[in-house]
Amino acid sequence: MEFEAVIGLEVHAQLATASKIFCPCRAKPATGLSVGESDANLYTCPVCAGLPGALPVLNRKAVKYAVMAGLATECTVRTESVFARKNYFYPDLPKGYQISQFDRPICEKGRLLINTSTGCREIGITRIHMEEDAGKNVHLSGYSLVNLNRAGVPLIEIVSEPEMKSAEEAVAYLRALHEIVIFLGICDGNMQEGNFRCDANVSVRPHGSPVLGTRTEIKNINSFRFIEKAIDFEIRRQIEVVKSGAKVVQETRSYDPARNVTQTLRSKEEAQDYRYFPEPDLPPIQVPADWLSEIQQHLPELPAQMRQRFQKNYGLKPQEAAAITASRALAAFFDRTVQLLGGRAAKAAANWITGEVLRLVNEAGQQIESSRITPQHIAALVELTAAEISGTEPLVSSTGAKQALAEAFATGEAIQEIVERLGLKQVSDSGAMESAVEKIIAGFPDQVAEYRSGKEKVLGFLVGQVMKQSGGKANPSVAQELLKKKLS
Repeated sequence: MEFEAVIGLEVHAQLATASKIFCPCRAKPATGLSVGESDANLYTCPVCAGLPGALPVLNRKAVKYAVMAGLATECTVRTESVFARKNYFYPDLPKGYQISQFDRPICEKGRLLINTSTGCREIGITRIHMEEDAGKNVHLSGYSLVNLNRAGVPLIEIVSEPEMKSAEEAVAYLRALHEIVIFLGICDGNMQEGNFRCDANVSVRPHGSPVLGTRTEIKNINSFRFIEKAIDFEIRRQIEVVKSGAKVVQETRSYDPARNVTQTLRSKEEAQDYRYFPEPDLPPIQVPADWLSEIQQHLPELPAQMRQRFQKNYGLKPQEAAAITASRALAAFFDRTVQLLGGRAAKAAANWITGEVLRLVNEAGQQIESSRITPQHIAALVELTAAEISGTEPLVSSTGAKQALAEAFATGEAIQEIVERLGLKQVSDSGAMESAVEKIIAGFPDQVAEYRSGKEKVLGFLVGQVMKQSGGKANPSVAQELLKKKLS
């Protein structure tokens, strides 16, 4: 019997606000802190520590960020939504309940377009609701400790419809969502630190059956690669269970990347076990029409829109546009570079940025926005190397341009000044190049003989030697023509 998978995802994104959702404690240091460090439990107060009598006060920016996420995913934003208490007991939840949203979330009924090897399709978004994060348990030998720095950090939970059919689709959905929250500037998106984490609900059923199978939940997976592996394993496991005549048990499972398996974590609680009821200490959230309109008007350009613009206006290929929009900072860097070039030579700029610039940045362990390289550097480099701008031969060879870029990366000095100081201007005068060409012809008699016998591919080798002889300054096309003339 053929089976098909049904996958729904619940994504938790920490909102990048300065303070927590219901108190003024700092939210930013809440990630990456481990018990034993001097700042464990430092960013807490009676509200986020759940002390009796402490009252929550809602963070306005967290609401704005949740609305932005809803608008970017084509959700309907409720003009009035309500917080609720979600009751469960766990050591990192000091109040014994989590302030979340239940039947009246802030956003609902959205959609997200994904691209996979089988094409483009739409995945529905059931809801986006706001809630507070829990603390962090650190399990040691024989005992555990709790760090409450993360307790009260604002979250949005984005719940998809159970419409994905494969691990590939699930990862495509997550990547699209991940880049949206980053481009909006509402989430850092660091999966290793838990800023963006995913629970996957997976079930299988006979192909074409309208009845959903029993689902399992894979909890808190923190990388795209592991999400894909975990879902693939769980699909295979459930098919084997059904084929053996047994029943899939509804439960929460964890993923072990070392063994590439999912394993039982705990039995799954149903929604009614949480005993939801309206939060009595917080009034309903009001989203006035004028505020919603203001947020909509100031929504930044989303990555999909940016890719379309780069392809339409600058003639980039889809893969080139995708590489440029890998991060918000990279896209902004490219956009500014092309503006400085007056819209010309956009492909040349894209090649420099995604190639040599990113190589230098990655090797130095930096981010492009914090490096010494600026759009002005790249615009100047393109003007010196792109014949489509000058209308003549490039003024600097590719070798010289890379040397100038490396120097600019190290010092921040202007490209034109580096070119002048290091004497990197390309030599296009055949008279000045003649001596180098004659030395190469005299120094490589075997290759010269091969060329004269009809092996024209050897010419590329000889041009390379002329370039080497000139310290990379020789114009390769002029060198080639001069070699042909001399060898004939």
